[in-house]
Amino acid sequence: MSTVKTDTYRSALEAVDRIVNREGEADEVLRKAVDVLVERFDHYSWIGVYLVEGDDLVLGPWQGPEETEHTRIPIGQGICGAAAASGRTEIVDDVNADDRYLACFVSTRSEIVVPISFDGKVVGEIDIDSDEPSAFTEADREFLERVALLLSPHAAKLSR
Repeated sequence: MSTVKTDTYRSALEAVDRIVNREGEADEVLRKAVDVLVERFDHYSWIGVYLVEGDDLVLGPWQGPEETEHTRIPIGQGICGAAAASGRTEIVDDVNADDRYLACFVSTRSEIVVPISFDGKVVGEIDIDSDEPSAFTEADREFLERVALLLSPHAAKLSR
C-alpha cells in the first residue's frame, strides 16, 4: 500500500479518535465520524451507521447521494443483517453476485459492513457502499474495525 494511502487511514483514524474523546452526545459523535469517512475516502460512495433496536438494525447517521429505502433491516437479512448476526465483517466485491444484497442504489458495485460491538454484543454497524467493484481491501477492513471499536461505547448508548 502506498504511503499516501497509509497516511490517509492513519489521519482519518486520528480524526475519529479526537471526535470520540471530546465530550458530546453519542449521536453527534457518530454523525461526525461519518463525516470524516465521507471527506477522506473517495471510494466510499454511501456511508451509514445502523444501530441495533431489538431484532432490527435501524439507520442512524448517514451520508451519500440519497437515503436508502432500507432504514430498518431485520438481523440476519441481507449483508447488513448477516454481519450483525455473525459479529464479523462482511466484504462483498460484487453485490450483483451476492444473493443476500438488498439493492439500494443501481450504482453500487461493492459493500463492506463492519459490526460495532460493545461488551461482547453487537450494538450497531458501519455500512459502506462503493460505486467501484472490489473497492474494499484488507486495509479498509482493519481501519474500519478500529473505527468501530472507537465508536462502540457511543453506539451502545443509542442501541436498544
